[in-house]
Amino acid sequence: MDEELRALTERLRAEAAATGSPGARKVYDRLAATGDLDELAAVLTEPGHPLWARELAAFRLGVAGDRRAFESLVLLLNHRDPPRCAAAAHALARLGDPRTARAAATLATNELRVAYALHPVRLLVELRAPESVPALITTLERRLRPHDPYRRVALACVEGLGTLGDERAAPVLNDALAHPVLAEAAVRALARIPGQR
Repeated sequence: MDEELRALTERLRAEAAATGSPGARKVYDRLAATGDLDELAAVLTEPGHPLWARELAAFRLGVAGDRRAFESLVLLLNHRDPPRCAAAAHALARLGDPRTARAAATLATNELRVAYALHPVRLLVELRAPESVPALITTLERRLRPHDPYRRVALACVEGLGTLGDERAAPVLNDALAHPVLAEAAVRALARIPGQR
C-alpha cells in the first residue's frame, strides 16, 4: 500500500471510530473497499456525509484519475488541517486534471490564506506546470518582507525553485540570500540554475 494512502486510511479510520457510531465504521469500511467510482462520487454530491467520508472518497477518486474529485480535493488542499492538505496534494498530483496547476497557483499566491500555502507550493513543484515558477516567485517575493512569519512557505518556495531550475527564479533567489533562514537553501537552489554557479 502507498505510504500516503496508509497514513490517510489510518487517520480517517480513527476519525470514523471517534464518532462512536457503529454505522460510521460500516460506511468507512464500505468506502475504503469499494471499487465503484460512482459510489465514491455520490459521497461528494449527496448531503449529510461527514468530512472524513468526503475526504476518503475524494482521495480514492483522485488517485484513480476521476476528475469528479477535483473541486473537493482543491477545497481540502486549502484546509486548515495539514494532513488533509497533504493528502489532497498527493491525490491532485495523480488526478491529471489540467485545472490543478491553476488552482494550486491561486492558493499559493493568496495572501489571505498564506498560512495554508505550504502544500499548494509543494504541489506546484511536483506538477512542473507553466504556472509553477511564476507562482513560486510571487509567493517567495512576498515572504522576503521583514518579519514575515511564514518561513516554512518561503523555504518550500526556495527549494522548489531550485528543483525546477528555471533561470527566471535567479533574481528572487539572490534576494533570499540576505535572509539567514533561507540563505543556505538559496545557495543550493541557485547552483541548480544554469549560468548561476
